[in-house]
Amino acid sequence: MERRQVLKAGGVAATAGLTGLAGCSSSNPDESGETDTPSNGNTTTILMVTEGSDYYFDPIGLFVESGETITFEIDSGSHSATAYKKGNGQASVTHIPDGAEAFDSGILSEQGATFEHTFETAGTHDYYCTPHKSLDMVGRIVVGEPGGPAEGSMPPDGDVPESQTIVDQGAVSYSDFSG
Repeated sequence: MERRQVLKAGGVAATAGLTGLAGCSSSNPDESGETDTPSNGNTTTILMVTEGSDYYFDPIGLFVESGETITFEIDSGSHSATAYKKGNGQASVTHIPDGAEAFDSGILSEQGATFEHTFETAGTHDYYCTPHKSLDMVGRIVVGEPGGPAEGSMPPDGDVPESQTIVDQGAVSYSDFSG
């Protein structure tokens, strides 16, 4: 069974039973052809969590193929999913591949609220939560293969799994990474 099929079959606890959710999406194409609307029907969920004094994305590291849609869902708290592209939100550096769309969900605060983004551009995409950036709430998605300005470094506001680890494992849960 291929890695994507394993993940879609529920191999990652955070995504089990959560695929195919409709959400707050918009169609915002840019020069790269990326949109915030599903293009091929493959959807995986990343939870945005507040747990005591911990604020995190789960999984914190995720591998997807080009054209897959990620649904960011509020598990608890108020969060955003914002790409590290200089000038996007509070980002002072770019940690997404050239030509990739700089997504930003805005702050979502209702439990179960979602934001979807389709990843078309191959490479390493780092992102953060606007209200919890200073508390190390960051994540990494590798699309197709590692590459781009994020490769070989960590986001400026926290640590994420190495890209090759993400590719090898398919997904890295927050508890496995931080524990």
